[in-house]
Amino acid sequence: MKTNRPNMLALLLQDFFACHLPSLRGLSPHTIQSYRDSLVLLLRFLTEHKKRPASSLDLEDLGPQEVQSFLVHLEQVRNNCGSTRNIRLSAIHSFFRFVAAQHPDRLEHAQRILGIPFKKTCSRVIDYLEYDEIQKILSVIDRSTPKGRRDYTLLATMFNTGARVQEIVDLRACDLQLTKPFQLHLMGKGRKERCCPIWPQTVQLLRRLCLELQIDLTSEVRIFQNCRATSLSRFGVRYILKKSLEHAQVHIPSLHSKRLHPHSIRHSTAIALLKSGVDISTISQWLGHSNLNTTNRYATIDLDIKRKAIASVKPVSDDRTRTTPWRHDHAILEWLEAL
Repeated sequence: MKTNRPNMLALLLQDFFACHLPSLRGLSPHTIQSYRDSLVLLLRFLTEHKKRPASSLDLEDLGPQEVQSFLVHLEQVRNNCGSTRNIRLSAIHSFFRFVAAQHPDRLEHAQRILGIPFKKTCSRVIDYLEYDEIQKILSVIDRSTPKGRRDYTLLATMFNTGARVQEIVDLRACDLQLTKPFQLHLMGKGRKERCCPIWPQTVQLLRRLCLELQIDLTSEVRIFQNCRATSLSRFGVRYILKKSLEHAQVHIPSLHSKRLHPHSIRHSTAIALLKSGVDISTISQWLGHSNLNTTNRYATIDLDIKRKAIASVKPVSDDRTRTTPWRHDHAILEWLEAL
């Protein structure tokens, strides 16, 4: 009886995810999951495009033409933006760099896919919340209920620390230091650790939440939990912010025009620190940026800083009495040539 043995593509995928990414490269589980999602989408596209089950696909079925068709599919069918397309392509590139290293005889095949370029994307204006908008969003939360107290503490802690969504949902009781000096420990992207100082008001909120949920501060229990007493998901945080924004928009119509999501609170923290006079390098360390250029973009988006800059420049005079009288027909040409 004939048995179906794993082909080259199956073996490469297994080694890539089971050994190469976690052991040799030491990537975080979240990064590995992102790579997995990209390649799963690619395989699903190929099975539909070639009318064959995924188990029958081999490396020859995954050529540059198929990858380019997949990228077009992402944008035109799945309505993904250019940056999402580039993230998927980055995962495919990573896999084929691994293919080239493992099988030099497939180097030409890998190089053709590695030659597929990333698409140039437009940089959107970063939307963020002003300090009074943050206060209004927090004020509309009903703190008379357990969910309301959790939501208030969640958003206040996110604004205090500038934590990423995944960092805040992963926050454990043992990561809190609720005695002086007040701080909490965050595990960031690429397993980079950092400590963030927190305000006494935030300490009180976290202490009350842990007391209400009967959480031992030395345990590894997640601080922010859903109704099933398990960790909140990123989508749960998005829902909480969306619900609070809808209530706050009644009082602050300007929120309607902003494209806001949980990461916007991180942007808001950076802008608030910048307006308070904190230098860029300190903000970079606070937010856990690996590159100072990532932090520098906040200096270019704050309108108040731009207004102060333009106010410090002497405006162009509008004194019409000083215009040069043109004494003859060619005077204006002579003046322009002399500039």
